Amino acid sequence: MSLEILWFVIIAVFWTGFFILEGFDFGVGMLHRFIGRNDDERRLAINAIGPTWDGNEVWLIVGAAAIFAAFPDWYATWLSAGYLAVFLVLVLLIIRGVSFEWRGKSKAPRWRGTFSWMMAIGSFGVPLIFGIALGDLLAGLPIDESFEFTGAPQDLLQPYGVWFGLTLVTLCLVHGASFLGLKTDGDVRHRARALASGISWPAAALVIVYAVWTMRLSDANPVQVITLVLPVLAAVAAIALLRTAREGWSFIATTITIGGAVLALFVNLYPNVMVSSTSAANSLTVDTVASSTYALQVMTVVALFVTPVVLIYQAWSFWVFRSRLRLAAE
Repeated sequence: MSLEILWFVIIAVFWTGFFILEGFDFGVGMLHRFIGRNDDERRLAINAIGPTWDGNEVWLIVGAAAIFAAFPDWYATWLSAGYLAVFLVLVLLIIRGVSFEWRGKSKAPRWRGTFSWMMAIGSFGVPLIFGIALGDLLAGLPIDESFEFTGAPQDLLQPYGVWFGLTLVTLCLVHGASFLGLKTDGDVRHRARALASGISWPAAALVIVYAVWTMRLSDANPVQVITLVLPVLAAVAAIALLRTAREGWSFIATTITIGGAVLALFVNLYPNVMVSSTSAANSLTVDTVASSTYALQVMTVVALFVTPVVLIYQAWSFWVFRSRLRLAAE
């Protein structure tokens, strides 16, 4: 395997990890106002992701940095095309982060309600925009022979990209509700399980359409078809497991569904990293936009040392905060 392909695989894994880990954070952020019937229950839902949400965002930074270092032309074209989208994501991440820190600074209902809505809006907007942006990589954007985006902002709203964005939002909802069912106790746990079971049906339908649409866009080979079948099967399994209240297995199923959907997109994108709708000759490929061999070698050595440290630290954090949460009265 060449270093160029290796780093494409690493980037795909980084982005998959981001949506697996931050996906349930987004889901809890969107759902906490509705699963919690009062402020104590909402606080309980937020506390379930309190120790991990900030650390989970590390994979977003790592994934973006890896694209910048390994495939600089891909990074430049993609971010230039989505300049407004990048700005919106940054704003949404900021208001989401602020809401975690400031919501508890006052007991006033209006204060807490405002920051709860900020958390919900930020948690909804980020996966939606990222889903659209990732879907556009495969759907294609107007790119010329100099790898310059030649379209307008509305060209970013490709139907396939919008569908993938909505699919990711829905999968985050199921993933987050499943996590709350696993992490909390009492009424919050029961509501989360019921909600996850209800959302799992439309989530599975969205994933099935996404898989079929992706096959048509990429003319998928057998390996690519298998990667698309995996999230579909996991989504169907999640429906059955959520109905039987097998919370641990349900969470594994939603993890495979959302992670498999993201990973399948990258697999079906290869050997391209960004498709040009203007001309196939203008598409950015792994070979044409990669950094020098020396740069990729240095990055590989650094990644071999740093990535295990990050994984060990995150695994330790989840182990330390593994206990279920419950209200004091329960």
